[in-house]
Amino acid sequence: MGNKGAVLWDMDGVLVDSSDLHFQSWMETLARLSIPFDREKFDSTFGMNNYSILTILLGKPPEPEFLTMVNDRKESLFREMIPRRLQLFPGALSWLKRLWEAGILQAIASSAQYENIVAVVDELDIRQYFSVMISAYFIPGKPDPAVILEAARQLEVEPRDCVVVEDSVAGVTAARIAGMRCFAITTTHPRSSLTMADVIVDSLEELTPIDFNLPV
Repeated sequence: MGNKGAVLWDMDGVLVDSSDLHFQSWMETLARLSIPFDREKFDSTFGMNNYSILTILLGKPPEPEFLTMVNDRKESLFREMIPRRLQLFPGALSWLKRLWEAGILQAIASSAQYENIVAVVDELDIRQYFSVMISAYFIPGKPDPAVILEAARQLEVEPRDCVVVEDSVAGVTAARIAGMRCFAITTTHPRSSLTMADVIVDSLEELTPIDFNLPV
């Protein structure tokens, strides 16, 4: 990878263990609207943006006003839950530091609302490691590669020189479409669902300098 490359991190399920907070905020929001929701539906849509999630739950694209209302309720609830309830996954901080010290550009490329990205990285004090933070909230969500391609564009790095770190099927698919290498972590999906990734691990701690083309 060298100094020309970049690592594009998904956030939820990759860097930070936030699935329970997202599940709770979805459950509370959708219960008020009498929209059926359970853990199975949550797991199958985790990693998608809210437009895509609601399209699946409703069986049709949501009306703009309805989407805005659900977004505001759900994401406000999520941010209220953040303080002192989030933690980085094992290995996340050490890799962020090591790549940063090696001069590798890093970005967050997430389906989360931008305000959520800011709230999470500031809560965990990791903002310094990222040159850019890109949200797919108002652009096509994964598996569309728009968010990771935009991250690469802003970093001025060619897609072929990027590594995407993902946990979702949608994210791995997006990386493949974009022509980027992909490391998948099995925090939210089994290995059998992530076979399009170049490397599959159960923990970020299993990754090696060789995976990132760093000196051993």
